[in-house]
Amino acid sequence: MWYFQPRLISGCIAILLSLMAIVIGSPANAELEEARDLMEDGKFIEARAALWPAARSGNAEAEELIGVMYAMGLGVEQDYQRAFEWYLRSAMKGHPGAQSGVGWYYEVGLGMPSIDLTRAYLWYVLSAIGNDPDAMISQEEVVKKMTKEQIDKAHILIDDYRVWLYPFR
Repeated sequence: MWYFQPRLISGCIAILLSLMAIVIGSPANAELEEARDLMEDGKFIEARAALWPAARSGNAEAEELIGVMYAMGLGVEQDYQRAFEWYLRSAMKGHPGAQSGVGWYYEVGLGMPSIDLTRAYLWYVLSAIGNDPDAMISQEEVVKKMTKEQIDKAHILIDDYRVWLYPFR
């Protein structure tokens, strides 16, 4: 016999609404699209304002775009350390483009105390796992500069991060 369970039905409705938001698009997606349009039009200050709520809420795409803005000085004063921090936030959520950006910062040492090829390789590999189209090339280039010990250490770190960032790959 079936009994009416309001909590079960309200839970199903919440799941359905969440799925519809994904299919139709969420407010964060609208903010991102607006910000991209503003960036294409060269309106970087307005783009940053549009991105800010999503970035502050932890949206990886918005965080990566804020990182790009700081890296290139688009609507903000160029600041490599802040760019790296925004890329890192996004990278830790699995954003492949941001992961590649983090790798590049470690590779060249920009805004860093020093170059760290082990971590550069780590982030390039993770980015390649996430299907970033340029990550494999970057990975091949940085490995040419590394010692066997650095590569071995990077693979230990890759195994640690991979299961966390990409549990099904």
